[in-house]
Amino acid sequence: MSGTVLRLPLLSRIVLRTLQRAFDEHLQLAELSVLIASDVVIANDVLAIVNSPAYAPRLPICNIHQALAICGATQLQGLCVAVGVRHAMVDALRRPSMRKMWRHSLACAAIAEQLAATCSLDPGIAFTCGVLHDIGRVALAVPRHEEYVEFLETYAGSPHGILEHEREAFGWDHCELGGQLVRDWELPAEFVPVVAGHHVSRPQENPWSMTDLIRVSCRMADAAGFAAFPACLPTPFEDLLRELPTRARSLFFTDPRTLAFEIKRKLKAMQSL
Repeated sequence: MSGTVLRLPLLSRIVLRTLQRAFDEHLQLAELSVLIASDVVIANDVLAIVNSPAYAPRLPICNIHQALAICGATQLQGLCVAVGVRHAMVDALRRPSMRKMWRHSLACAAIAEQLAATCSLDPGIAFTCGVLHDIGRVALAVPRHEEYVEFLETYAGSPHGILEHEREAFGWDHCELGGQLVRDWELPAEFVPVVAGHHVSRPQENPWSMTDLIRVSCRMADAAGFAAFPACLPTPFEDLLRELPTRARSLFFTDPRTLAFEIKRKLKAMQSL
């Protein structure tokens, strides 16, 4: 295992266990509630998000069991993962550049969550995949921060060429490294193609997949103003809409400004903890 990977902050047992059960159709809701509630810090942060204006509950949510009833299992899992990753990265997030990368991941997650329902995919799983999709970038940035930030500021305008340049400069590209992390954490295999392949162009004849959703959501986050680095040249929003399944185009936001407003509401709740 690469020293780069070993130096990435470790996720808590609760977050890893939650991730490991993400695709388990037999997961008992009571089990998930007890699991998340067993970590008071994470549970309290999740409740703070659920009670924020971004989720706008009619009545205050006082415990994880109530949050589960309101949000559903996969959405609650996604919030737990986002909170857990943020806690693991608390030292790294003191750096402005890391906060920008984290903001981009949260924006991708929030966009994926809203877009998933229009594509007949699970919104909660989509949110979790959005949070994790650039975890390989974090693994590069934490131990080699200044070098990697300088690298991104140079190559951010070339999202496909950046993978080749990452391999030349660091021995890994962030997609490969992210996929390796998913395997090392013993997470469900379904996460691997999303994390490792979200920059791969989609064959037109293939059914729309979660990997496709995250690929477009990541680029929509850039187009809506959430790029981690100014040098990133976003694809025009109209072009991204044309990549969506036909049904999704008629149900999703067509104005990037409206989308950005909605996403900022969720980011405010997620980043205020």
